Amino acid sequence: MIINHNIAALNTHRQMGNAQSAQMNSMEKLSSGLRINSAKDDAAGLTISEKMRGQIRGLEQASTNAQDGISLIQTAEGTLNETQDILQRMRELAVQSANDTNTDTDRNEIQKEVTELASEITRIGNDTAFNTKDLLNGKFEATFQIGANSNQNLSISISDMRSEALKVGINYEATSGTEISYNKTDGTASTATFVSAEDAKTAADSLKAAQEAKVTADAAVAADTTSDAGLIATATAAATAVTSAEAVAGAKSGVAGYHDDTTNELAVSASSAFKTGDLGVAGIDVSSQRNANTAITTINKAIESVSSERSKLGATQNRLDHTINNLNTSAENLTAAESRIRDVDYAEAA
Repeated sequence: MIINHNIAALNTHRQMGNAQSAQMNSMEKLSSGLRINSAKDDAAGLTISEKMRGQIRGLEQASTNAQDGISLIQTAEGTLNETQDILQRMRELAVQSANDTNTDTDRNEIQKEVTELASEITRIGNDTAFNTKDLLNGKFEATFQIGANSNQNLSISISDMRSEALKVGINYEATSGTEISYNKTDGTASTATFVSAEDAKTAADSLKAAQEAKVTADAAVAADTTSDAGLIATATAAATAVTSAEAVAGAKSGVAGYHDDTTNELAVSASSAFKTGDLGVAGIDVSSQRNANTAITTINKAIESVSSERSKLGATQNRLDHTINNLNTSAENLTAAESRIRDVDYAEAA
């Protein structure tokens, strides 16, 4: 008798093959710890799991980004702490100089330290950097990516913290330029612009603007009246009065007491101290009691400016701390959700 088919043997062979396949799948799951090792295991689950993995890794990187942002802020804020210490020392010296028990020689010695301290503030502002990025020169702007998706970011900028830019003094350019720029003592920057220094009326208007701002500096604009006529507004040195006079083309200045010579130039003065260029904290003068008292007010405003910037940085740092906590919590919860989809149940797989 010939047996062509052994049904029992074929069934046993098929069952053994299925058992081996299931065993291989179980071994793969047990060894990897994952329920889904390929798309055939759970196509929909794999798709959802991969999206979650992308979110999780994005959240973890965003947390790292926020930590880097905190490091940057700590660098800037620590430097501003030193700047503020310098300003406090400058204020202390100004108070000392304001005392009339000091002689002019004493005040000159005090002035030397004040000048060096102001220079150090500028050096700190120029040299402070994080990962080669300058932080305190007024040009720093950054956007921190603090989320797993696009446009989930936080922007930050740091003001110019150099002595010339604390907005407590005056900045100006020569009259051959196109503008006069100055910072009023209340810390608000202003600019008076004119076509050219030869435009007598407009140049005078620029000085009039400076006079109205009650700047205390010794600057002048010379207007050539040979080819220009117009109304010349002059500001007195005390910045308390304004006088006007007609300038006739080709005529001499015609204003007594102001640079009256044969060159047809009329000088208009704005006050008493544009002598050293940028007069922010760098121009602090404590060589007399009056100047020392003015310096105290000026330095107070500089301290307020630095304090304001430090407060802004501190607030941003606190915000980033909370951001990191939120990112870590979100990543943890999303990891748990992804685990429930993708990870293997060892008891079931075994």
